[in-house]
Amino acid sequence: MAARANSLTDRAAALTPLDDGRWSMPAADARAFLRAMVALGYDAPRLFDAAGIGDEDLRDPDTRVSCEALGCAIQAAQHERHTPNLALAVAAHTPLGAYPLLDYLVLTSDTVATGVAHLARYVRLVGAPVDVVVHDRERPVRVEIVATPSPFSVEYFAGLTVLHLRAQTDGRFNAVIHFRHVPDDLESWARTVHCAVRAPAPWSGFAIDQDSWQLPLTRRDPVLHTYLQSVADATVAQAPTREGTAAAVQRILARCITGHDTRIEAVAKALAISPRTLQRRLAAEGITYQALLEDARKGAAGRHLADSALSVAEIAYLVGYSEPAPFHRAFKRWYGTTPESFRRKSAATQR
Repeated sequence: MAARANSLTDRAAALTPLDDGRWSMPAADARAFLRAMVALGYDAPRLFDAAGIGDEDLRDPDTRVSCEALGCAIQAAQHERHTPNLALAVAAHTPLGAYPLLDYLVLTSDTVATGVAHLARYVRLVGAPVDVVVHDRERPVRVEIVATPSPFSVEYFAGLTVLHLRAQTDGRFNAVIHFRHVPDDLESWARTVHCAVRAPAPWSGFAIDQDSWQLPLTRRDPVLHTYLQSVADATVAQAPTREGTAAAVQRILARCITGHDTRIEAVAKALAISPRTLQRRLAAEGITYQALLEDARKGAAGRHLADSALSVAEIAYLVGYSEPAPFHRAFKRWYGTTPESFRRKSAATQR
């Protein structure tokens, strides 16, 4: 375990954006795309080089690659030789471990539910222009993929996630995949992932029934998982604060998260824009209002539990939950433990 864990630690990349603010990913992650496209028969090194991603960039572990440049290489590949459902084909040729820290953090979880919760929490580790929002109060559970306006990103992320979850549950995982856009070939999509696919739909992502949501993962490993989560937390803690509209929303929510109006209408009014404009600007930055609200609630809940004498029920109400039970579920998703256990551990460390 130690040798594998050390290699994952070495590859845990800081989440710094490129100087011009574009989305970027570690060179090691970009290599996963290159290998998959080579396996599909493309001259990927030439296409990457033409898009400004040189061999030296891909070999340097400290280099970050522009997601925009990667998109240009993929677009050029499609122009040369069109592959239906190219994003899914690339996902199918992306092995487990291509994104080592995130892959093994998710798949060493106990169940699909905890694995998906960690996926949503740590997806930015790979610098992908997507955000994941888990609506676990709904039945079936709805896992929404929010991305910059790129169907390729949505299809790749959905395909990779579903294929890995099926592999790590001995083929028992099942979901209904939804896309706002219509992929090249819906029937081929469904055959490849062994799941129903609906498009066009009001949202993108996948709906998971309760049987699949509770499935155990074959690679579950509590010891390795705890270590990987500590690495991921340390990496996320070094991430810069958000910029643009998302940063402005974060500042407002930080002030009003406890006991004030946190509806999107109130925040939009504080920014002197309409809720629709706010949603559009956040989508362009690859984030949703709900995800920012979840972050604010998570931070406030952790601070109150660590530093105040308020009861768990009082803290739940302060951060926007009318009942303790939904707050407990959300808190366990955020921190991987109960509020009571979190408080005890915080108290122990302060002695």
